[in-house]
Amino acid sequence: MEKSELTGLLQSGNRRALARMITGIENELPEYDKMLEELHFADVPVIGFTGPPGAGKSTLINAFTDHLLQLNKKVAILAVDPSSPFNKGSLLGDRLRMSEHYLNPNVFIRSMASRGSLGGLAPRVFEACDVLRAAGFDFILIETVGVGQSEVEIAALADTSVLVLVPEAGDEIQTIKSGIMEIADVFVLNKSDRDGADLFYKNLLMLSHSHAENNWETPVVKTVASKKEGMDALMNAILAHRGHESIQLKKTRLLAMKALNYIRNYRTRDISLSSLSLELEQELNKAGNFNLYRFVKKYIS
Repeated sequence: MEKSELTGLLQSGNRRALARMITGIENELPEYDKMLEELHFADVPVIGFTGPPGAGKSTLINAFTDHLLQLNKKVAILAVDPSSPFNKGSLLGDRLRMSEHYLNPNVFIRSMASRGSLGGLAPRVFEACDVLRAAGFDFILIETVGVGQSEVEIAALADTSVLVLVPEAGDEIQTIKSGIMEIADVFVLNKSDRDGADLFYKNLLMLSHSHAENNWETPVVKTVASKKEGMDALMNAILAHRGHESIQLKKTRLLAMKALNYIRNYRTRDISLSSLSLELEQELNKAGNFNLYRFVKKYIS
């Protein structure tokens, strides 16, 4: 299939073309990188869902997707999963977690393997997200691996970052204060029908109020995703953030971070962990004192 034909099918909403394009980008095939230059990107809201394991991110996204479908919206979901140690592919299955919407023609679900990325996102998720922006969706939802506070990369990708917490995290409020506020544009207290939810909700409101800036106070939304409760409030909070003046300033910074990420990937495309390991093994077997900084100098000079 010719490049122009594939990009044409993609922009007309063809799902096979979309899946093929993302696969080509994940596998870092040069011709697909060139196709990115031909695409026209719409201003589609990109909503990132982050938070600790067990917070119910997948269930929340499932419920929020159902809410968007009732509003006649087309939704794309990128679920970033841990990698298999054997084939570097996605370890968890989106079909299991979001099977309710898998066959819906207005929903596109794709799992991407983190492939060892420490920030909670897959290496080529920035490009995959842009492909989705060119494919006629109304909302793009990103779910990260769920590895705690190292999930700061989501702030470099999403227009609105939703931090999902549960009442059991109430004992960790001091940890949350130490840096997670920089990530969250919206707080979601999921499983809010559990014991301790009201107290934790009040603490989050106080935390949000004390960190308010640029005329924006991070909303705190209660949800029970398993019962699809609180989706209207979540939608209103996301739309309020999207309409706020601060998001325009954020967009320029997001583009700069995307550009930096793309340049970094391009410059290191010929370097792999396996090739470095082999070369290091050979160097270590040589006589003499090994110096890591002398070793890497040839790659950075």
